[in-house]
Amino acid sequence: MFKTVFAAILAASLMSLDLPAAYAEEAPQVEAMPANEGIVVSSIDTAGYTYMELDNGGKKFWIAAPATKVNNGDHIRFVENMRMHNYTSKTLNRTFNEVIFVISTQVKVDEK
Repeated sequence: MFKTVFAAILAASLMSLDLPAAYAEEAPQVEAMPANEGIVVSSIDTAGYTYMELDNGGKKFWIAAPATKVNNGDHIRFVENMRMHNYTSKTLNRTFNEVIFVISTQVKVDEK
């Protein structure tokens, strides 16, 4: 009888443990990007400027930089100059809800 009670207590104890969760590997943590960085989603070249739509952690926004050669998927770091709301580009015949004019940009290279 002692063995039966002990087995029942042991089984109940083991069932109360969440063993799969205890042994599961933690998901890798993705570092958040600083606010002055983003991944190029799209770009538009004009005379003297490159407009880039960037994605930073699901937040998309536009920057306007001195003419820059970029590709979709590039990780861009920029130096902000000023933000303009409801900015209309006469060259593009387009109004942006917000565009960040930047002094310079840099394609960030992953260090491996």
